[in-house]
Amino acid sequence: MPHDHHPDHPDIDDAMWSQIDTVIDENKLTRGAVITVLRECQNIVGYLPVTLLDYIGQGLNLPSSSVYGVASFYSLFSMVPKGRHAIKLCLGTACYVKGIKEALSRIENEYHISEGGTTEDRRFSLEAVRCLGACGLAPVMVVDQDTYGDVSSKKVIDILEKYS
Repeated sequence: MPHDHHPDHPDIDDAMWSQIDTVIDENKLTRGAVITVLRECQNIVGYLPVTLLDYIGQGLNLPSSSVYGVASFYSLFSMVPKGRHAIKLCLGTACYVKGIKEALSRIENEYHISEGGTTEDRRFSLEAVRCLGACGLAPVMVVDQDTYGDVSSKKVIDILEKYS
């Protein structure tokens, strides 16, 4: 059934709201459906803004705090918009020793982005991970599906400039 009032959110249009309503309606009688609903809503919007978490809570008759708790507990959920390109920097031991921290600082300064964040123009999201399984190439950065080894703070911006 269509809902009369949707909260305003710049990233969620009417078509998305109607998909979200469908997801909530299909799951609201199922106990423990909150993860399913969050996953499907994140697929629709791309991330889970607080406005949407509150809306899901109302729809599932759950307190916002518990919906928020689930969304923040599982790493597959994101409450910030993702960039067009995902940068993952490895902070594992081998990469750390070989200077990945300098490359990280360079990216943060150049693109005004912090770890876990997204650039204002939504070009990049930055994530630090424990291990990318490419220790022999340390220090390692992955952009989308591309792996770069021996990433120095000098080379890192040149690499990223290839991604628009």
